[in-house]
Amino acid sequence: METLYLLIPVSVVLVFLIGIAFWWSLRSGQFDDMEGPAYRILMDDDHPMLERLAETSPEVEQSEKQGEKQGDRAPPKAG
Repeated sequence: METLYLLIPVSVVLVFLIGIAFWWSLRSGQFDDMEGPAYRILMDDDHPMLERLAETSPEVEQSEKQGEKQGDRAPPKAG
């Protein structure tokens, strides 16, 4: 019986904290767009990996410049 005196207030406080966390998530926009992230995976970016590689690797920049001179835009070979 003595444990109920501890468990009931603890459970009420826990429910109160969960309610505050849920209310905060609703107000901050966590549930505004539930389908957008799922469709964003399927969107086709042109070549974002090639752009990132070009920023970090001078070899990719050189091969892209050579491809532009030849008139074709073949992606560089990954090595």
